[in-house]
Amino acid sequence: MRSRTLRAIVLAALVVPLACFAAPSTAWDQANAQTRQFVQDTMQARRIPGLQIAVVKDDQLVLSEAYGMANVENAVAATRDTRFPLNSATKSFTGVAMAQLAQAGRLDLQAPVSRYLDDLPPAWGKVRVRQLLAHTSGLPDILDAQGLLGGGTEQEAWKQVTALPVEAAPGERHRYNQTNYVLLARIIARQSGMPYAQYMATHQFDVVGMPRTTFGDSYDLVATAATIYSWFPRKTDAPDAPARLSHWFYDLSPELWAGAGMLTTADEVGRWMIALSKGQLLSHDGVRRMWAPEVLNDGTPGAWSAGWPVMGTTPDLQVGGMGGARAAFIVYPDRKLAVIVLTNLVGANPQDFIAPIAAFYTAPAMLNRAARPSPAGSPR
Repeated sequence: MRSRTLRAIVLAALVVPLACFAAPSTAWDQANAQTRQFVQDTMQARRIPGLQIAVVKDDQLVLSEAYGMANVENAVAATRDTRFPLNSATKSFTGVAMAQLAQAGRLDLQAPVSRYLDDLPPAWGKVRVRQLLAHTSGLPDILDAQGLLGGGTEQEAWKQVTALPVEAAPGERHRYNQTNYVLLARIIARQSGMPYAQYMATHQFDVVGMPRTTFGDSYDLVATAATIYSWFPRKTDAPDAPARLSHWFYDLSPELWAGAGMLTTADEVGRWMIALSKGQLLSHDGVRRMWAPEVLNDGTPGAWSAGWPVMGTTPDLQVGGMGGARAAFIVYPDRKLAVIVLTNLVGANPQDFIAPIAAFYTAPAMLNRAARPSPAGSPR
């Protein structure tokens, strides 16, 4: 009976947005209406308990809404102020931090890591800083399927990972790796003179106006944070047990915050996107360089740029962030468009359904222009 009650709460919450951005009538009313319907249909199809969406178009927040439940069992509605974890989408913010330090002359992204960190295995020091950002370092991962290597403390995991051989030469291949962002957090702290979280608050959150953005995980007591769920079977479930909504826990030590630690709102990510577009965090040239894919040793473009996965290049450049199979944002620079979707369901994979939302805000003529090749030498 209790299971049926919870399911009824979830499904009822998907029908009507529980907190809306009351914008005046604009040219985007039709796109907003299409997005609302699409989001509600998608939430119901994917059984997503709670969701925030923000759409930035032409440097304006044209839509910001919250749907469903932040906490199902206590019937707590998701609002625009609910904090959702970004998980690995945090890496895009770390990419901006590194580009800021480079712009300020405090580091060279093409320099070897040994210039900034002197307590590393000799083979690690040959990796270029930008290769850390783009996951082309070839370093071993500090995480395995169970979490930190060895299942112990940060210090114990660090001892283990630094004792492992490198997995590939720097620049040889792309392989997603959390060790890279542990090193980047240390570089940020050393070159800025302040801990990673303090640097982010001072040079990004305070600049943009992101008072609700913070760091932590599901074990931390974070006010107004959404509860994370999944429909995945539990280890103790029988093979034929019906799917049931369950809590999902994730543990992130502060050493891993640069790669996965942020909690925020779609509103605040939208403001951050606008500030980035307007040159308030980086110069326009700095943003373009940051978004350029890292080139592998064989001359082919890698899957990531400097902190941002390259989500697509056709019909135009698409960069973004995705984390925990529940949070994602995609920026379409040529269209002056960004879509942010945050959920509290592991397995929601919003990166898979952002493109249809973006299409509502993209005129066919814009797509045709984007499909044409760029002039020689112009950044994409």
